[in-house]
Amino acid sequence: MSICTRPCLVLAAACVLLDLRAAGAAAEIPLAERHSGYEFMGRETRAMQDDDATNPGMLWVLDGEALWNRKAGAADRACADCHGDARASMKGVAARHPAFDPARGRPVNLEQRINACRAERQKAAPLAYESKELLALTAYVARQSRGLPIEPAIDARTRPFLEAGRETFHRRQGQLNLSCALCHDDNWGKHLAGSVIPQAHPTGYPLYRLEWQGLGSLQRRLRNCLTGIRAQVPDFGAAELVDLELFLMWRARGMKIETPAVRP
Repeated sequence: MSICTRPCLVLAAACVLLDLRAAGAAAEIPLAERHSGYEFMGRETRAMQDDDATNPGMLWVLDGEALWNRKAGAADRACADCHGDARASMKGVAARHPAFDPARGRPVNLEQRINACRAERQKAAPLAYESKELLALTAYVARQSRGLPIEPAIDARTRPFLEAGRETFHRRQGQLNLSCALCHDDNWGKHLAGSVIPQAHPTGYPLYRLEWQGLGSLQRRLRNCLTGIRAQVPDFGAAELVDLELFLMWRARGMKIETPAVRP
């Protein structure tokens, strides 16, 4: 599965042509002016997301429901054996991740939480990042939070990781010397290479992207962007990416979960 897509490279090149590198320090978007990527889409794409019967991401959600109830591992235990009905037990969980894990001494994202449960409780092998099974389980769990506000817990334990994610968001990097903030804080709403620059709020992951013709995680999208600016790309699950996820979720605090969202 390739994450280096031509549209992303064209978008990054267009950023250079617009001389974003000469922009001043980015200012964070005021809470009252934040917009989901949904608001930048065309009518047809919004309609696809709005109707569960036409939203292709729901195929992964249905697979995730089956996996939730399927016994796995040496413990011969299903997610439902511990957590019961996901509609109740998983409500709000996605809205709070990444969340601090005392055993690891740092935040973990939802995919890592699912794999920790598999390894520790089901005695099963962790699922590979971007595998159909992990995307399906993550989408099913996150679906139970749809419509709820994003509210990651920020306290003395998570604050250092939040600040690390903030630093990554604002740090220029790669051969094109761009930062996330230069596009998504300073120039959102403008058109580059025929695409609207969104505000980069992670309200709908895992989401179905028409460009991918499949479901993908937030980390896949982050790695896509890093490839586009020709920067070093961390491995899936890397601490730097989880910290960036935490910052992005904090930045989107109060906005509603849309999983499974649809994007161009």
